[in-house]
Amino acid sequence: MHKESISKDRKKYLKKIWTKKISILLTQIGIVIAFITIWEICANKGMIDSFITSQPSRILKTFINLSENKLLMHLGITCEETLIGFFLGVIMGTIIAIFLWWSDFLSKVSEPFLVVLNSLPKVALGPIIIIWVRCR
Repeated sequence: MHKESISKDRKKYLKKIWTKKISILLTQIGIVIAFITIWEICANKGMIDSFITSQPSRILKTFINLSENKLLMHLGITCEETLIGFFLGVIMGTIIAIFLWWSDFLSKVSEPFLVVLNSLPKVALGPIIIIWVRCR
């Protein structure tokens, strides 16, 4: 086997890049640790309202007691519902897009309604759909 030799300058350059990456990572970790420490101290001293912002020690206790408060079960159900909603939306959107692509008449009829729906904030669509379903 023929082994490539790396020049001293290249080794120095690679070491400089590696050192820079490590220093960036350590600085990022230090910032996170400092933030969590300051947050905990401020919550313990009453400088911030721990009812609103909680505090890291309470969050850690909650994660430790996951089996008691069924947080993992609720998290699983939320993830399942999110994935089901996403895939239903993708499937229904694809089917509607195929129909609109296939039928020029349907495309022309629905165009102004789709333009209006697209210009609405997406957050506003939820209450509109709920009201529409309840009024039926």
